Parts: sequence; structure tokens; C-alpha cells
Amino acid sequence: MPRVSTLSIYIGARFLVAIFAVFGLCTVLIFMIDFVEMLRQAGKYGSVPAWMLAWITILRLPAYTEMLLPFAVLVGSIAALLMLARKSELAVMRAGGMSVWQFLRPGLFVALMLGFVSSTLFNPLAAHARDRAERLYADAFGREASALGSKGSGGPWLRQDGLDGQSILNAVSARRRGTELNTVTAFVYDKSGNFTERIDANRAILEEGFWVLRNAVVSAVGREPETFESYLLSTYLTPERAADAFGSVISVSFWELPDLIYVAEKAGLSSSGLRTQYELLLTRPLLCIAMVFLAATVSLRSFRSGGIQTMVVTGMVGGFGFFLFAEISRQVGTAGLAPVWAAVWVPVLLAILCSVTVLLHQEDG
Repeated sequence: MPRVSTLSIYIGARFLVAIFAVFGLCTVLIFMIDFVEMLRQAGKYGSVPAWMLAWITILRLPAYTEMLLPFAVLVGSIAALLMLARKSELAVMRAGGMSVWQFLRPGLFVALMLGFVSSTLFNPLAAHARDRAERLYADAFGREASALGSKGSGGPWLRQDGLDGQSILNAVSARRRGTELNTVTAFVYDKSGNFTERIDANRAILEEGFWVLRNAVVSAVGREPETFESYLLSTYLTPERAADAFGSVISVSFWELPDLIYVAEKAGLSSSGLRTQYELLLTRPLLCIAMVFLAATVSLRSFRSGGIQTMVVTGMVGGFGFFLFAEISRQVGTAGLAPVWAAVWVPVLLAILCSVTVLLHQEDG
């Protein structure tokens, strides 16, 4: 038993180091790409200190990198198994009577724990950091972007109704699940549907029955533009509807999703996007396990038998094919064309079943 335990720890450590190496490399590449994009934004919209750009990029990084964990598990598992095979350690394990299922067990356990930690701990951290990054980004670029006219109208548009009539609202960015907007433009109509005024504001905060527009410039028909430190715009919009219109599921924590889904469904709103995100987080541990099985199908051949490069390329192509299929299935579920649970769980279960079938054929004939 001590030997098995020591060997399991050794194999698990090899998987963990390889996965973290791939994850770290991807993180550095994403940081560099995003930082270059931030520099481009700074050059277009105005001067922003380099340290601020770097800090915003760091805060945005967890939300981007958590989606790369399954890919890191796939590539890291392939690398770990290839290194074990290259040093003939897998051959020694087989000679000692270990089956593929025994020496894969530590890797499966590592993948399971990484998926669990990613969903329950890393995701809430990433959501909080992303929310903070959106606030800093709006403070750094929102005012400069609004000065460019049409450049500032790239966010979502929302038609709403209120006590004083209808209005059409646009925001460059949103935070606090859509209840706080930055760089806001509103076109206001009276109850007869006639245009009355345009409002440009730096920020809008949703209160009970109205938006509070900060530093608003009101351009009414037949009047000169007026500036108000605070301006009220009536609305029947609820915080839940605002989250559905402006919010981003990537900024919502795993632990907050069930309550948001319940509130959205009680309000009669579509919760497919929130449900899809929740199911994706639930399946992440199982998805990481699927990646280990997929890696094993292309990494257990002896180096002396040749064809390693072909098998690895096949595994990588298979991995990208799976991710493409899973993304298409997710979009189908989000669009309401299939049950959300089926759109998320079926690709993962198919990947596990196909990989286990190939391993059984390779090992047991």
C-alpha cells in the first residue's frame, strides 16, 4: 500500500505540474494579447496610465482563463502521459501489473479536483474581479468614448416604458448586474409617442421606478441643451429585467446563479443564458475528467512503436472538434432550441463514453 500511495502521488504530481504549466503559458499569452488591446484603446480614447491598463488587464484575466481550464487539462494530460511513456515509466507500471485504469486514477482525481475548485472557488473570484474591471474600464474610457459620438453607442439598446412615457436606453458598459450603467444615451418620448428629448449622462443608477442620471446633458425639442448634476428618468424596469438586458453572465458568481435563475423565471423572463452558464459550471469537473480520458486515448502508445506525433495531432484535433461541438450545442441550448441540460451535459457524456470505448479497445481488445 505505501508503494501504491507513493506512486499515485508521483503520477498525480506529474499531471498537476503539466496542467499548471500549460495553464500558466495560456495565461501569459492572454495577458499579453489583452494588454496590447488595452494599449490600443488608450491610444484611441485618451491617455491612461500604464499601471491602470495593467491592473484592468489583470482583473479581467481570471474570467478569460477559467474557460481555458479544460484545454489546459487536455494538453497537460497528453504531455504528462507522453513524458511517462518516453521514460519507460508506463512500461514499468504495466510490467508491475498496473492497468491503464489504475495509473490514470491519480490524473482523474487531479482533474476532478481542479474542475471542482474552478467552479466553486475560482469562478466567484473571477466574477468579482471582472465586475471590478468593468467599473475601472468605464471610469478610464467611458467619458473619452462618449465624446466620440457614434463610438460610444456600441453597447446594448433597451426600449423601456415609464410613468412619463417610453424611452430607448443605450449604455457603453454595465455593472452590478445591469443596475448601474456607464456612458448612457437615452431618447425620451411622451405618452403619445412623440420625441421629446435626448439625454447624455456619464452614469445611470436604477432605483425603484426611475433611473438616476448623473452629470446629464438634456437636449429637448425647441430648447438649448441643459446640464443637470442629477436627472430622473421614469421606468417600470425592475433590477431583474435590467440584469437580463445589460448584465453579463460572466460577471455572475456560481453561488449567485440559482437565485438569479429563480427570480428571472418568477418574473416571466428568459433564463436560458443563466441556466446554460450554471450547467456549464456544474459539468466542469466532469469535463476535466473527459479531457484526461481523451488524452489517454492518444498518449499511451510506446515510443518504440512510432506514430506518436500522428496520435498527438489526432488527439488535439479531436479536442478542438469536441470544443466546437460543445459550443454549438451550448448555443442551441441558449437559443431555446433544446433543453439546456441536454445541450450542456450530452457533449461531455459523449466524450467520456467515446474515450472509454477507445481505451477499452486499445487495452483489452
